[in-house]
Amino acid sequence: MGGNKKIRKPKANKSDQVALSASANKEVDHNHEPPSFCLRYVDSEYALARCADGDKLAFVDRIQKLSTMTWLDIIQADRHGLGREKIDRNAIRRPIPSHLTEDVTFIALRFSGKKPMVGYQRDRTFHIIWFDCAFDLYDHG
Repeated sequence: MGGNKKIRKPKANKSDQVALSASANKEVDHNHEPPSFCLRYVDSEYALARCADGDKLAFVDRIQKLSTMTWLDIIQADRHGLGREKIDRNAIRRPIPSHLTEDVTFIALRFSGKKPMVGYQRDRTFHIIWFDCAFDLYDHG
């Protein structure tokens, strides 16, 4: 094992987009895949840290359970159980993150009882924006 070789750091890409090869650029039906979860854009006023400890534990249990399902299973499940519910963007009482365009559909998945985590699906990933522990993010009617 020779000694002083350095590992070069890859150059940073100026774009957040990932280029796909022509063969990988085929349309993929992500509804037949299990979801992955992203917490990158969580609103600090509706962060999981503001929820009770039991809610935090329930969140871990829920994403583990949802990860064993496909998006199609979730779409077909009861909206107050393991399913999802579409939320009209005009019903949300918080500012919409600036990176989201008007065509983004917001959905709620329950994570602790009927408490929703609200975000959007992009490909197979559910990007969580709000944990609505106090049921005050939108009218739950």
